[in-house]
Amino acid sequence: MSQPNGPQPRPGILDIAAYVGGEHQGHIRLASNEGALGPSPKAMEAYAAAASTLHRYPDGGSAALRGAIAKRFNLDADRIVCGAGSDEIISLLIRSYAGPGDEVLYSQYGFLMYPIGAKSVGATPVTAPEDGLTASVDNLLARVTPRTRLVFLANPNNPTGTYLPASEVARLHAGLPPDVILVIDAAYAEYMNKDDYTAGEELVERFPNVVMTRTFSKIFALGSLRIGWCYGPAGIVDVLNRVRGPFNVSNAAHVAGVAAVEDAEFLDRSRRHNEQWREWFSATVRELGLTVHPSVTNFVLVDFKGQPAGKDDAEAARQFLKARGILVRQMPSYGLPSCLRVTIGTEQEMRAVADALRDFLKA
Repeated sequence: MSQPNGPQPRPGILDIAAYVGGEHQGHIRLASNEGALGPSPKAMEAYAAAASTLHRYPDGGSAALRGAIAKRFNLDADRIVCGAGSDEIISLLIRSYAGPGDEVLYSQYGFLMYPIGAKSVGATPVTAPEDGLTASVDNLLARVTPRTRLVFLANPNNPTGTYLPASEVARLHAGLPPDVILVIDAAYAEYMNKDDYTAGEELVERFPNVVMTRTFSKIFALGSLRIGWCYGPAGIVDVLNRVRGPFNVSNAAHVAGVAAVEDAEFLDRSRRHNEQWREWFSATVRELGLTVHPSVTNFVLVDFKGQPAGKDDAEAARQFLKARGILVRQMPSYGLPSCLRVTIGTEQEMRAVADALRDFLKA
């Protein structure tokens, strides 16, 4: 809070509601969509081996990491920019292409960092209503104005767990003016196994106004190292490299990231585990009478709406779980107060959450 006679922030900064992450003081932590199996053993080994070089500055261009990403996903390494989490990439895009008088458009239940980033540069965040907790191309296009500078599409979306097929994403891009950037936030792409889905790289290859962002914080389970990246057109990549910090990804993050992205077996095992226990948990909780919205990610949205009085309170359920040491994510800040977001964890953790929800409904 600024002091009356002290330095004052730029107009609009104090209107920002600071982002609040998931709680972490519990023995079962399912509030932040972290990887259930933890990081690849090879990534942990690489991280430990980097201890002797902590006095060295990292490669400012993240060459080895960009090369590993490019090889894994069949991309052009020169069109990859790495950052301190995809949050930084999102912030850099907004800072580079929007400002006072401009608009940043995103879907109704999109990631909270989109409006925070917009407000931080004096731009106006604009939301488009979703259809059944899924982004609506028609509603997004209807809200594009001459002031729109960027459109953010989280695909799959957090916190709803839904996605748009590649054909709909292409239709969204086709309806945008050429000077508007479409940012496809594909943080959960590695969990996808749908034939009609792509992360958006084919649009990046074809058009100068599409950027795909990704992260190492989810299936690669390197959240504490803060590694994100984007794939974009040469012109946008050039801009981002001009404005990002010179050493924005640490050496420890570099080497762990390379090892993680190269460990295909661990990635496949993490994906299979997630699918098995997401489906088990969803079915089990539905049998309790709760609504579990379909998800393609490593979390599900549990809805308490329609439950008997006293059992329809998502916050009461969250506190009940918390008392047992189970942390899940509350959703009022996303406009979903009747829901809790539950990350898919280990088998033991998912069984514990299901048992706790059963006890809450019976209590």
